This record gives sequence, structure tokens and C-alpha cells, in this order.
Amino acid sequence: MAEIIVAILQALVLVLVAPLFSGIARWLRAKIHTRRGPSIFQDYYDIFKLLAREDLRTANSSFVSRLMPPLYFATMLVLACGVPLFTRACPVPALGDIITIIYLLAIPRFFFALAAVDSSSAYGGIGGIRELIIGVLVEPSMMLALFVAALATGTTNIGGMGEAIGSLMQSSPVAVMVAGVAFAIACYIELGKLPYDAAEAEQEIQEGPLQEYSGPSLAMLKVAMSMKQILVIAWFLAIFAPFGSAVEFAPLAVLLGACAFSTKAGVVGIVCSLIENSVSRVRWKYMGRQTWMVVGVSVVALVFCVLGI
Repeated sequence: MAEIIVAILQALVLVLVAPLFSGIARWLRAKIHTRRGPSIFQDYYDIFKLLAREDLRTANSSFVSRLMPPLYFATMLVLACGVPLFTRACPVPALGDIITIIYLLAIPRFFFALAAVDSSSAYGGIGGIRELIIGVLVEPSMMLALFVAALATGTTNIGGMGEAIGSLMQSSPVAVMVAGVAFAIACYIELGKLPYDAAEAEQEIQEGPLQEYSGPSLAMLKVAMSMKQILVIAWFLAIFAPFGSAVEFAPLAVLLGACAFSTKAGVVGIVCSLIENSVSRVRWKYMGRQTWMVVGVSVVALVFCVLGI
């Protein structure tokens, strides 16, 4: 019963905090650029404004465009119940398997691109195709790094992997560290930060599909995309940096785990902001070279794992 309560609590907290997380990231980026920037609560203002507006769609769009926003949001809610945020173990073990999470993350990406094509907008279609390109390039390295961690810990469950790494019981510590580096880079690409993109405005190519949405649908998508960023960070922290997370589902332990997760996620967010503000956007035809470098790092981790290093 305690696990179910923690899972529901995680999902509710994530929905409420996600706009604040993205708002702080925008505010920090503006400060680094020596600009005044928006308020950290600007995303809340935008979401409430969109909820009060009419939900419009193009005349040529089908049920795919109507289905995509709630599907995207619902997928993030499911992931929020399964990925351990405050605890070391997964609140819902069936949702904590790395293969399940990879497939769940692929569902909104596929429908995001499909809805872009369904909108009959050339601009939106280009953005949807580029979203698929990112998935094709980053998912192999992400899966290989997780495969190495699973071999070293003997399980594909996030909670079990984090428990083994947190207690230093993995079979190949060097392989796990190298896999953690590869997975961290893959997660950074998945976050959509520079140099791989900064899709925070409708004029950005990767956010082209959002130009056909308005009102509550757009508000739902903005919340879901902010939730995805926190979940990707939580995915990395739960496996490769589980230190400080609650080892039991007692109220005080969960509260301390929430404080530890907030601190770790804040540090990761600051590091990501510093990186994206020190680089320029990479050209799309060169992006594959960098992602294949991440695959190479994952292969090195696999070799170390096979050798037992």
C-alpha cells in the first residue's frame, strides 16, 4: 500500500513541479546571458493562460492530432509512477524495467512525429522528422549503456540496478562508470539542450509540430515535455547516482529522499545549463558523428564488462 501511495505522490509532485523546473532553467540561462529573463513562474502563467483559450486544430488533421497531447501526458504520468524519484526501489516494479521505460519513451516520440505529419504543415513535418532522427541516433547508445549496467548488476529493474550500484555490489565497477558517462551524454541529448537543440519557442525547427496546437492541448504538451526532462534526469540518477534516496517507504525516509533528489536534480540542471550556454548549435548532418562517439564509449563499457573490469 505504501508503494502505491508513493507512486501517486511522485506523479502529482512531478506535474506540479515540472513547470517550475523548466522556468528555473530558462531564468538561469537568461542570467548566464546577462539578461533579465522571465520569472521562474512564467511557465505557470503560460499554462493557465492556455487553459483559458480555445482548443483549435487544422481542418485536415485527424484523430492522431487529437490523441497525441493526452497520450504524451498520460505516458509521462505512467513513467512518473514507475521511475524511482525519492526512493531507491521502484514504487511499481512492473514499470521500473529499463526495456519498458525505453518503449514508453518511444510512444510519445512516435506520435509526436506522426501528429506533425498529420497536421499537413511542411514546417511541422520537418520538426517531427528531426525528432525521429534524434531518437534513432541517441537510443542505441542509451540502450547499450543500460545493457552494460544490467549485466554488471544482474537485473534490468531500475531499483535493483540502483541498489547494486549504491551498495557497490556490481561485478564490473569500471564498466559501470564508463557506461554511466555514455548514458549521461545520451540523456543530455535526450533533454534537447544545446548543441543538439533548444526547442523552447515556436520558431525552433524541433518544436515546429507545436505550432498547430493551442489552448488546453498545448498546455498539456508543455507540462508533459517539462515532466519528461525531470524523468530523464531521474532515470540517470536512479541507476548511476542513487545515493541519498530512501531505502524504505517510511514517510520520513521518503521526505529525506525527496530532499536528496531535489539537490541532485538541481546540480544536474545547473551543469546542463552551463554546458548548453558554452556551446553553439551543431549542424544536423554532423550530429550523427557525435552520437556514434557515444555508442563507441558504450562499446568500450561493454568490453570492460565482458572482461570483468
